[in-house]
Amino acid sequence: MSGPRVAVLVPVYDQSAWLPRALDGLLAQTVTDWEAVVVDDGSPDPEAVAAVVAALPDARVRLLARPDNRGLGATLNTGLDATTAPVVAYLPADDVWAPDHLDALLECLADPAVVLVRSGLTEPAGTPYAQLVQVAHRRTGHRWTERAELEADDLDRLYWHRLAGSGPSADTGRVTCTWTRHAGQRSRAIRESTDGGLNVFRSRYRVAQPLRFASTDSGDVDEVARYARFRDRTYPEPDGLSVLVVGELAFNPERVLTLRERGHRLTGLWTPDGLGDSTVGPLPFGHVPDLDRDTWRDGVAALAPDVVWAQLNWRAVPFAHAVRAAFPDVPFVWHFKEAPQRSMVRGEWPLLADLVTGADACLLATEEERDWFAGALRGRVDPARLGVLDGDLPKRDWLDAPLSPKLSDADGQPHTVVVGRPAGLDGEWLVELARRGVHTHLYGRVRAPGPTGSWTSWLDEALATAPDHVHVHPAVGPESWVTELSRYDAGWLHRLPSDNGGELRRASWDDLNSPARLPVCLAAGLPLLQPDHPGQLVSVARVLREDGTGLFHDSPDGVADVLAGELATRAGGRAALAVRERYTFDAHADRLVELFGSIAR
Repeated sequence: MSGPRVAVLVPVYDQSAWLPRALDGLLAQTVTDWEAVVVDDGSPDPEAVAAVVAALPDARVRLLARPDNRGLGATLNTGLDATTAPVVAYLPADDVWAPDHLDALLECLADPAVVLVRSGLTEPAGTPYAQLVQVAHRRTGHRWTERAELEADDLDRLYWHRLAGSGPSADTGRVTCTWTRHAGQRSRAIRESTDGGLNVFRSRYRVAQPLRFASTDSGDVDEVARYARFRDRTYPEPDGLSVLVVGELAFNPERVLTLRERGHRLTGLWTPDGLGDSTVGPLPFGHVPDLDRDTWRDGVAALAPDVVWAQLNWRAVPFAHAVRAAFPDVPFVWHFKEAPQRSMVRGEWPLLADLVTGADACLLATEEERDWFAGALRGRVDPARLGVLDGDLPKRDWLDAPLSPKLSDADGQPHTVVVGRPAGLDGEWLVELARRGVHTHLYGRVRAPGPTGSWTSWLDEALATAPDHVHVHPAVGPESWVTELSRYDAGWLHRLPSDNGGELRRASWDDLNSPARLPVCLAAGLPLLQPDHPGQLVSVARVLREDGTGLFHDSPDGVADVLAGELATRAGGRAALAVRERYTFDAHADRLVELFGSIAR
């Protein structure tokens, strides 16, 4: 008697509620000579997964369960190792096959030259790669890429491209499966356009090690290389304060190690609802153990920290408020950087107000933000408990890199750089700059909802109209800020309007904020291009004027003029290099520790 023709791999993680539907579709197949293995990749509800499989009246379906999550690649390789059939098909736990699905796939594979075959989906996935549920292929010696090498949403990179070298692929021409769109999908956790990203992925799958990570919405990040210097570093045995870091760490998470270097013990407790670019634990640079997020109340009680340091943006407000409410007697510092206006829109202003008024101390990013809160909460907060410290300053280590020669020294034309989303820039503006000989270099574009992804509507036209002056680059990490960005003459801050008339109570988020790209550009010795808003109250404009690092403009001609002056004198660049140390977190760590000590129990 011959063995099964098809090995069906059923990966599952935290999707036991979907699994019966998927397995019912498998049992309904008109092709019956298959074997199936359900591989539970460390689900938080393993008993539920086991119960679903145990209830099946079919010995062709087996269960393999692992205690910890190891990732999609390792899960599928486990399935390959546990099966022997010459054809491999995939049925993720949240997807569905029509009864003739395997029949359609095998019909195409009857052609001995075809190696991989795809069926149609009931609803297109909208991705450049085929989904697991629609693919079957001949068994080869190829293996799926595992987490230590790469985590990505792009299945071409993880496996399909390997099969392309073994022979042609084909399509069934029939729609025989459903790719289910829902909030718990792995690809949604990776892609920024679906409110995912590296740190959403890290949190959902509780990844303890640094990641090599790729999203088709943004690009590649190699945390292994980026944070090796910190992971390998030896720190003194902690003999200072026990600091519980609560919430999320935004763009420069390694800054917290400045406290570890000073002999203080750090423990992390992270929001379960973070942004993809806001770092949560397990921290990829190590040296900061986490409390279990499922039993955090017991963990905090057992830890008995000297102080809670809660941070940083509006997304962390509800969780920080919950921690404060659960442990009202633990000294508490609320460190906030972003957008009270956003908390208002989300209906969370009362929570944010409680954090500011109830904390033993509160640190805000700018003087204007501090004064805004003092006014908005007049009568409820003692202004003396409100301090100023940008909580998202980078660590000083990244400054230790050589400066590069300026591009303008070679071609005589000004070169400007945008790090991150091109806030307030558009194709028309870039083309006008190009007509005046100004180059714009764009780094780290991300396909995401709202302003972050607005470039998708104009970049192609700008590139076509001004191909010699509009340049696109992948994201640049902190390890390359100085060397890469110092080639340019100036960096762009947010080109956004201000209409508060000098009245603080009318100030917007952008009026109050200190953009995260400010210390990045200063690290590379770049002055900042900033709109001139006479009569308006704008925090970053005040700071740039005080430091002598601003290039103020009101039109494309104005930009060209201030850049011509900068190329002639390099005065802004010298000012940036003179102040860049002050825009590192290390420069303020002793002041922060002093604050902690003043309120610690």
